[in-house]
Amino acid sequence: MALVFPFPTPFGLGDMVWSVHQALIVDALAAVGVHLYCRKNEPEDYWKLSAVLLALPLVPASLLTHHIPSLLLCLFIAFAVFFAALFSSMMLYRISPLHPLAGYPGPLLWRVTKFSAAYYGAFGKYHIKLKQLHDRYGPIVRIGPNELSIVQVELIPQILGSQGMPKGPLWEGRRILPSKNFNINNHLIGVRDLQRHAQLRKPWNKAFGVGPLKDYEEMLRSRAGMMGSRLDEICGEGVGRVDLTEWTSFFAFDFMGDIAFTSDFSLLQNGDVNGFVRDMEEAQSLPTIVQHVPWLAKITRVTPFLGTKLRKFGGFALEQAKKRAGKPMLKKDLFYHLIQAVDPEFMSNPLPFIMANAVLTILAGSDTTSSSMAMIFFNLLREPRCYKKLQKEIDVSVAEAGGSIPSMEKLGQLPYLNAVINEAMRLQAPVPTSVQRAPKIGSGGKMLGSMFLPEGTNVQVPPYVLHRDPRYFYPNPDSFWPERWLSQESWASGDDGDASDRNGQEGAGGIIHERAAFIPFSTGPAACAGKPLALMELRYVTAMLLRKFNFAFQAGFNAEKWEAGLADRLTMFRGPLPVEITRRGSI
Repeated sequence: MALVFPFPTPFGLGDMVWSVHQALIVDALAAVGVHLYCRKNEPEDYWKLSAVLLALPLVPASLLTHHIPSLLLCLFIAFAVFFAALFSSMMLYRISPLHPLAGYPGPLLWRVTKFSAAYYGAFGKYHIKLKQLHDRYGPIVRIGPNELSIVQVELIPQILGSQGMPKGPLWEGRRILPSKNFNINNHLIGVRDLQRHAQLRKPWNKAFGVGPLKDYEEMLRSRAGMMGSRLDEICGEGVGRVDLTEWTSFFAFDFMGDIAFTSDFSLLQNGDVNGFVRDMEEAQSLPTIVQHVPWLAKITRVTPFLGTKLRKFGGFALEQAKKRAGKPMLKKDLFYHLIQAVDPEFMSNPLPFIMANAVLTILAGSDTTSSSMAMIFFNLLREPRCYKKLQKEIDVSVAEAGGSIPSMEKLGQLPYLNAVINEAMRLQAPVPTSVQRAPKIGSGGKMLGSMFLPEGTNVQVPPYVLHRDPRYFYPNPDSFWPERWLSQESWASGDDGDASDRNGQEGAGGIIHERAAFIPFSTGPAACAGKPLALMELRYVTAMLLRKFNFAFQAGFNAEKWEAGLADRLTMFRGPLPVEITRRGSI
């Protein structure tokens, strides 16, 4: 006797006795139909899609009850066949010549699923894997069912430039704030509408203009002076031992508090006793995985044991936003300039605007710059020739400035200082991957040179891979060689040092230096708005530290192991960088 299925079947199907084969064919066709529909109409409401996927197999399950007495077995067979057919249809299409990206090379598993990228993201080695793929397959690699990675400099303007594309869905996977505190249309780094992005970007451009930078400069000198004083205390009359990764993070986080929230987090004074830096770093681990499968981010954000660290950091950001909104304006900080640029009337209730930009301000204002500072000193200490050469340039400039660190304008003109900063960011870009764009929704697609990019296809331009491409940086693209940033006239004449300074590099005739391929701050309308402040910070702190102290790796430090341990978590995460510091005398 057939069981009565608890759900009615549509279109009178339950009035007919279907064979097992017919029921399973209906099951499989329903799955293929779902795949074809979703391929044409990318679903945005994943909860509704989930409901449909769970409901459709109930129909063939009810048909099977005429032949199989166990309701549970009917459900198991129907769901197993449905999802097997669905996944088979998806995989076969993704590897078939019918797929619009079929002509682009890439590993089979990556063409089938983005979980391959998520796997490497989980271990922080996505940047390494992308470089390996490009080394094997060339400048354009298919790294997902609907995603390409491109390191072709002539295509960068069409991807990232003023005639480029809006951001892709990656940033939905990286979102930290919960939905109730998040409005994509007010979120500079995640908004995908180009016109809205341009509107949101205007106040940021003004907030990092010449006038506001003068306001931030005073805060920078004060906080850098505090860093120097604390390190001086640690040195005493002998040798101090510190973790430079930790101290650059302390400085950057404190300075971010100064310029953004008018708050003194006091990490330089007390250390990370409240876990601010730790929480920020831990909060980025999960987004590093789910950014590759953004639909999964919605599930993880509401899963208690998965989203705890994410919610904790998001709560911290919201708390700082509320505190800043409730404070009287004592100095012209970042949010003062941002709100003035948007609408001075916002000063009466600035909370919504500050909340929308709090997480971006904390991450971009502290983690990226601290990463670059650590990389600068790591590379200098590994290359003593470069260290001594830069220290000499700084000593001369300090003497010319009457014994003080030169002005920001003068620091911006020191050739070797800026060459060192550029070279450190070339080798270890603050954001090594995750620069993603996609054709505008509703556009149908976009031409990139002679190639057509269908709508629904994402493109990444990974700086880590681009910066190490020998077509653009040669010779020794994987080596630290600041001289590559000096003028070719200096190479030819030897003004940048004697032949030994070149460390075995080729002469000017054999050097390739493509500045258009250097994008540590990205490029185009969505490039890092805080680039002027970041460079000012890096120049001043580097000059101050090298003028006041001598640095050396602590005994037993393994530079190769440290570099191999770098992890791509949107920004480049660093392990402890143990150094010895001694106070320099008067020069």
